[in-house]
Amino acid sequence: MIDCMNSKHAKTLAAIFATPAASNIKFSDIEALVIALGGEVREGDGSRVAMLLNGGVKHAHRPHPGKEAKRYQVREIKEWLTAVGITT
Repeated sequence: MIDCMNSKHAKTLAAIFATPAASNIKFSDIEALVIALGGEVREGDGSRVAMLLNGGVKHAHRPHPGKEAKRYQVREIKEWLTAVGITT
């Protein structure tokens, strides 16, 4: 599954798992990574999205007015990816 990623997806995954948590990852890059890993991104009300991968669901809000995910979001997504079996 991870073999389907391109270099941008690999860089996003590495940034998510970096310590300390990165604060310059575009939320759209995280959504693209989930899709590249075989997951799905579903639109919710307003800025809410649900990301589905390997049977796990992560609910999040797209950041606004900026495009970058907040540090706490990156940490939560890292924990979720780990829980659904994705590591670097």
